Amino acid sequence: MATVSTLAGQHILVVEDDYFVADDLTAMLEAAGATVLGPAATLADARGLVARTERLDGAILDINLQGETVFPVANLLRERGIPFIFATGYDRGEIPARFADVRSCEKPFTAEQIAGAMWA
Repeated sequence: MATVSTLAGQHILVVEDDYFVADDLTAMLEAAGATVLGPAATLADARGLVARTERLDGAILDINLQGETVFPVANLLRERGIPFIFATGYDRGEIPARFADVRSCEKPFTAEQIAGAMWA
């Protein structure tokens, strides 16, 4: 099972539109030794970060970004073979069937839960 130490040295994209959640998540990941990319608060910002960032080891995606779904970003990550998880308060039924294999963490979550979900 993955532990918090799994996050050390990883470049993790954070896609979250709630400032306080993004700030807490960034602090949590940095405390675990990860390099945080973002956080991106909009779909456009997230797509731009994915497109121009060479090294991405993983991503944490909030499903709802200011009324838009994050699924186009999830598609880009999948095309590049980058692992990601959904961090959300939404029910699994809100996630399209094409992402049925993607793990999710329900807010609020811990660094251990993120590491376990992303690299389990």
